[in-house]
Amino acid sequence: MFEWTLQHVAFIVGVTVLTSIAVYTDWRNFRIPNKLTFPFFILGWIYQVSFWGLPGLGDGFLGFVVGFGTYLILWFVAGGGAGDTKLIGALSVWMGLRLTIWLMVLSTFIVVIDSIVISMYKVLRYGTKKWKKEHLATGKVDAKGKPVFKKETLEEKRARRMLPFAIPVATATWLLMLLNGSGVIKEGQLGPQRAAKQEQAQVD
Repeated sequence: MFEWTLQHVAFIVGVTVLTSIAVYTDWRNFRIPNKLTFPFFILGWIYQVSFWGLPGLGDGFLGFVVGFGTYLILWFVAGGGAGDTKLIGALSVWMGLRLTIWLMVLSTFIVVIDSIVISMYKVLRYGTKKWKKEHLATGKVDAKGKPVFKKETLEEKRARRMLPFAIPVATATWLLMLLNGSGVIKEGQLGPQRAAKQEQAQVD
């Protein structure tokens, strides 16, 4: 049976507050500010060392390397918002390696499904020509409908975004908390195997 502990409360409150504020700022301003991600990045390390000690620091570090490292490379290659990468960096410290990997997989799946649904809706409502004009790499086409390749401005990149990055990340995070807390995903901050290890350590 799942029993609430201070560790559970700290994790759920910390991660929920971070993702909820990120959704609000990204939806409203298409921006995830440093004054949000940096304090929660520090709080993530405090959480790990307070409840899991050195193993927690190691788990948080591995999660950060995988999560932040992957999105940093994607940012360099494909562009996007630096705040998006920093959000993953802060979250990955809290979540550790296993949940960070799950987060990356699930949020990518949500983005793909969302892009397909929104694209189909726009094509059906506005037609293929307008959809191409809005969502080609430059958002520009010539008189014959062929893409015009030129460097995008930041405003043009933002206009092409179908959904603020924080929304699929937050959705994936909340789903993972439910799945991890229910035991569907065994390993993780709320998983039964992690709780069993904590109880064993207290006995020892």
